[in-house]
Amino acid sequence: MLSPIQVLCSDITSLSLEPEPFASYTEADIISTVEFNHTGELLATGDKGGRVVIFQREPEGKTEPFSQGEYNVYSTFQSHEPEFDYLKSLEIEEKINKIRWLPQQNAAHFLLSTNDKTIKLWKVSERDKRPEGYNLKDEEGRIKDISTVTSLQVPVLRPMDLMVEVSPRRVFANAHTYHVNSISVNSDCETYMSADDLRINLWHLGITDRSFNIVDIKPANMEDLTEVITAAEFHPFHCNLFVYSSSKGTLRLCDMREAALCDKHSKLFEEPEDPSARSFFSEIISSVSDVKFSHSGRYLLTRDYLTAKVWDLNMENKPLETYQVHDYLRSKLCSLYENDCIFDKFECAWNGSDSVIMTGAYNNFFRMFDRNTKRDVTLEASRESSKPRAVLKPRRVCAAGGKRRKDDIGVDSLDFSKKILHTAWHPAENIIAIAATNNLYIFQDKLNSEMH
Repeated sequence: MLSPIQVLCSDITSLSLEPEPFASYTEADIISTVEFNHTGELLATGDKGGRVVIFQREPEGKTEPFSQGEYNVYSTFQSHEPEFDYLKSLEIEEKINKIRWLPQQNAAHFLLSTNDKTIKLWKVSERDKRPEGYNLKDEEGRIKDISTVTSLQVPVLRPMDLMVEVSPRRVFANAHTYHVNSISVNSDCETYMSADDLRINLWHLGITDRSFNIVDIKPANMEDLTEVITAAEFHPFHCNLFVYSSSKGTLRLCDMREAALCDKHSKLFEEPEDPSARSFFSEIISSVSDVKFSHSGRYLLTRDYLTAKVWDLNMENKPLETYQVHDYLRSKLCSLYENDCIFDKFECAWNGSDSVIMTGAYNNFFRMFDRNTKRDVTLEASRESSKPRAVLKPRRVCAAGGKRRKDDIGVDSLDFSKKILHTAWHPAENIIAIAATNNLYIFQDKLNSEMH
């Protein structure tokens, strides 16, 4: 685990377009998704302005022993633009809801990005040579007059400065009536699914004009609607299995071998409600905001408003483990409802060995839970506490009326406008990426970094 005495700040990157690191940011600069690729060498972020920024991990340098683990900007491109649906008189935001990398098949990298309605497949490739010596074109690419060509030459490739090219390869549109909340690439590397509030569609990566509807929970009468789909993900290596979560706190595991339309689930994971603990907010805080399969494929990690839960695929009646993320907010639910914070959607992440889970909280805090030792830690992603190469100090929130120690922060002092919604963990190493408003923080295990 990235334990309290081992976590150090590797890098802080502001995604604001302003030149000053502490300059004010706009709504468009707020990071809305973070995702490592399958090797962890690349890290992509999407923001509310429709931009995707890709970071590349620096190779280890002999002169700079601490350079490995640092991520520098590799490429930036505009993925989505604001649109207008004239039939429904609705604006479609450019905000990037999710990014998913495809497993690498050749020298190029491919990623899927989506806003509320349209999913795009992008190719990211490098070019460090350029052709010279065309017979029918001049130096500037203009076509020559054939009558002036008196000799033939063999074109050659000349070295040039490395250039990263990003090009759109596919646009998957017009398949979702409601807002897309999830995309997930299948382990067969040929298909992926996209989920909105009421439907899940299955796409082939090479076909853009049609998709197959595999889940549809829309009732005949919308007044009968009791729940919506909040997240969906494919199993890491069984291409026929996927899971989706709902606003009622349930998880449904579906098997595409059973039927073309997976409205009937194979397994239903649901924790029985304690009647004594029921309140006005029970249904809101039980809504699952994120679900992730473990790398082993044996477990599911879910996040609701107050807790993170680990489920065993072989046990449907209750979670295997429940972790209190910020239980001290239970007494504040009324005010959190009034300022809409209670509807915030926090994501969660596994480490590479499935032994530690991570999720965000308020006041730019994020939480880690070690499943083996049952230890947990609260850390802060802020410029003041996260100087590069500095070891992070654990933070502690003192519940209202509790005994307060030095450096503790009271619940009433928490800043609810600063929230860690989006986090990602390197697939193999103890490197984590934390999105805090328009800043991307990258932390790594101190012991790992000292070995390089």
